[in-house]
Amino acid sequence: MTTDERIEVTRPLSTSPAEVFALLCDPQGHVAIDASGMLQSAEGDPVEAVGDSFVVHMDRESLGDFDLGKYDVTVTICAFEADREIAWKVLGRVRPQIGHVYGYRIEPGDDGTSLVTSYYDWSDIAPEWRDAGIFPVISESNLKATLGILDRTVRRGYPLAAAR
Repeated sequence: MTTDERIEVTRPLSTSPAEVFALLCDPQGHVAIDASGMLQSAEGDPVEAVGDSFVVHMDRESLGDFDLGKYDVTVTICAFEADREIAWKVLGRVRPQIGHVYGYRIEPGDDGTSLVTSYYDWSDIAPEWRDAGIFPVISESNLKATLGILDRTVRRGYPLAAAR
């Protein structure tokens, strides 16, 4: 589903909600599954609640849109329901802060499987950014590809997913 302010894509995964959620709570997990090529590395502990955060080292070169060089953003969790949903805002060096949200909803399926929805919402961005006309930054195909990488990564035994 794509609207003027939100993209959602859904994919069934042959792994459990707990395994998927463990990867999504780990800063390194975000880097491991990123299909955009922007996430280079991350620092921080796995998140456990709304308000938790970690740092991601970024590079927009893969998008070919704005030359920002290498930069850091802080990912701050704004929705957290264990094994069901996780979402975050990205806080960076730009002012005002943009206010877009990325997230995942996970529904348990039959036999330990999951139905995972990835979403990207820019409905509440700052007016300056809305007027700039640069949204969406990430495409629907990026979200679909990330879900495919997520599936493959968890099935191959992503370290935290396997330990949970």
